[in-house]
Amino acid sequence: MTARTHFDVLGLPRRYHLDSSEVERNYLARSRELHPDYHQLSSTAEQRASLEMTAALNEANATLRDPFRRAEYLLHLEGGPSASERKEMAPAFLEEMLDLRMEIEELREGGSASAEALTAMEQQLLARRASIAREIEQSFAAYEALPGDAPARSTQLVLVRQWLNAARYIQGLLRDLRAE
Repeated sequence: MTARTHFDVLGLPRRYHLDSSEVERNYLARSRELHPDYHQLSSTAEQRASLEMTAALNEANATLRDPFRRAEYLLHLEGGPSASERKEMAPAFLEEMLDLRMEIEELREGGSASAEALTAMEQQLLARRASIAREIEQSFAAYEALPGDAPARSTQLVLVRQWLNAARYIQGLLRDLRAE
């Protein structure tokens, strides 16, 4: 028996692009069916199964609702490289991030970082993170459009990994910016 994926648990197709309202609808419908409150009069084994299935449902929902967690999960399912296997990022991106890191340090060290300047930097980082999410979606769309045996599919998975590495870097900058 093969293990059920998060996509299976929520009754969704195994692909990156998902309709968030469909994810929510499927989660709520399955949650109502599985919730332990509806199994109070069931046997101990059925109650335990209900708890386990609810936990799996909650994990599936949390993973598939977040575009970066969904990409990481799907990349794993498709046999793409892990973060430890592929650490590289595009040199232009690294230059951009170095500049942003220096700007953040200047804002922090100056001690007079205005709320407006911090908010502007945060908005810039969030916008960059959103653009990376779009790149990930495009890379998965290109991957899914290729025939199953096309060698270029692995290239698309490497691109997804690089974009996920970039997203993780941006998340670190956001954390540093928000640190007191």
